[in-house]
Amino acid sequence: MRTQLKLLAKTWLVAASALFAVGQASAAAFLVELGTVRVALDAPAGFADTGFTGSPRLRELAEKVTSASNRILLFAITDADLRSFTRGDRPEFRRYLLVVTPRSLEREWVSGSQFRTFAEDSLSALGKPAPDANYQKHLDAQPFGQPTLLAELRKEREIVSVLVGVRLPPKKKDDDEKSQYVLSTTSLLWLRGKALSFSVHTAYEGQADADWIVYTERRWIDDIKGLNSR
Repeated sequence: MRTQLKLLAKTWLVAASALFAVGQASAAAFLVELGTVRVALDAPAGFADTGFTGSPRLRELAEKVTSASNRILLFAITDADLRSFTRGDRPEFRRYLLVVTPRSLEREWVSGSQFRTFAEDSLSALGKPAPDANYQKHLDAQPFGQPTLLAELRKEREIVSVLVGVRLPPKKKDDDEKSQYVLSTTSLLWLRGKALSFSVHTAYEGQADADWIVYTERRWIDDIKGLNSR
């Protein structure tokens, strides 16, 4: 079990930038059955789960940012992107959300000790956090496409959250073009005996994006915990 969870943890954390390489509904809570357990999920304000659309294209995009060994429970895009998509325009996909659970464990009860092992292995695989909040400078020293731990956001009994960054090559092969940067939070949540991964992704152009993603992650996870405590 320890080896399995360790591999799953690494898989969840390496997909931070995949959607950016590809190139008005309101959020509403819904229930997902995981074995004999029902988990309530929701998207934060300003985002909409895409499951209701039945769109193969959106489903394909979601599958590009996680392993095939994971079951996608929620893939949410901004309301603005959803409106663009339904009009036939090209969405930006600058920000999006994803919730997954490993297929091999979705019907299994995950104990507290198993979850803690999973969380510890996830953090150790990423190394040490960045020395300060100058994330762009830190990412510029990393290879293109290398997920890099920037900060540990939460480390509690039932949740471990981290902030990860990735530097991507310029869109055009031009010396004057700047690198692209992507931030993602990954929150590993032990919820009703299940191991779930909640991730928030955004393009990174400055401190406002870093502040936004940390705030959104905390608000979203707290809301989910509240939904499932009822």
